[in-house]
Amino acid sequence: MEFIAAYTSYVERELKKISIPDLPLTLYDPIRYFLQIGGKRMRPVLTLLGAELFGLEKERAIHAALAVEIFHNFTLIHDDIMDAAPLRRGYETVHIKWNSNTAILSGDMLMIKAYQLLEQQEGNLRLLLEAFNKTSVEICEGQQMDMDYQERTAVSISDYIEMIRLKTSVLLGCALELAAIIANASEDDRKHIYNFGVYVGLAFQIQDDILDLYADPDKFGKQTGGDVIANKKTILYLLARENASDEQLKKLNALSIEQNGQLKVHETRQLFDEIGVKNKSVDMMNHYFFLAQQEMNKVSVPDKNKLLLNQISEYLLKRDV
Repeated sequence: MEFIAAYTSYVERELKKISIPDLPLTLYDPIRYFLQIGGKRMRPVLTLLGAELFGLEKERAIHAALAVEIFHNFTLIHDDIMDAAPLRRGYETVHIKWNSNTAILSGDMLMIKAYQLLEQQEGNLRLLLEAFNKTSVEICEGQQMDMDYQERTAVSISDYIEMIRLKTSVLLGCALELAAIIANASEDDRKHIYNFGVYVGLAFQIQDDILDLYADPDKFGKQTGGDVIANKKTILYLLARENASDEQLKKLNALSIEQNGQLKVHETRQLFDEIGVKNKSVDMMNHYFFLAQQEMNKVSVPDKNKLLLNQISEYLLKRDV
């Protein structure tokens, strides 16, 4: 969509204006490197669209938008260390290109820079910080839950939804809530636009789980089945366990120790199809999208102001599942 590209380009231009010191090189070069390898910039775009939703020009919310994006990149650098991930967006992760200690410090500096940017934002700074700090705590809680669940044999669907809400979705909600605060929106409108972002985030993460196994690899941009090979407890896996017969459950358990990755992905997909996992996952994704739309309907601004945010949420959730 053309308007998304325009907002993303604006964010990219503003990111390049952020002052990053030269020395020490080993602290600041990783930051420059990581910010240059791209990304969807979905969160700052949501902040800008949120500002326009409430009748402000997007430029009025740029510092908050940049703060959200910089904070998101801080979490990615640290997540990559914890996950021992070799690549991010097709490039070497910071801890691989440099080392873990440098990656920790560079990530820390990004977090500090996020707060420095938020300090420059016009609006009620106390409310902005309250929203930002609450979200920061929740993201840490979600990341810890994610790591804990990797070691647990039993994880419920409600556990998983709460984990992705904290780890992923609350930052989308925060990106929009910051815009509402800047615009002096009512407390009810702040709540509804925050919930809209959270529900879109939940739908988006469930969609990601579906795409990892079912997407066309050429369209997806990477080989499918990575979550299956890594034995990740995605929504597909949890729905399979909840709905499988005893015989299907035995097969699912046996597949968890299958060493042939290609065979494991193929047979898991077949098993999930037998259980009806994909349709159940799509139904759940659509449920959260419906809840998002209900929240947007409650925001007390003219419908024409809601058009772009509704379009971007529909666009995000219309990837081929």
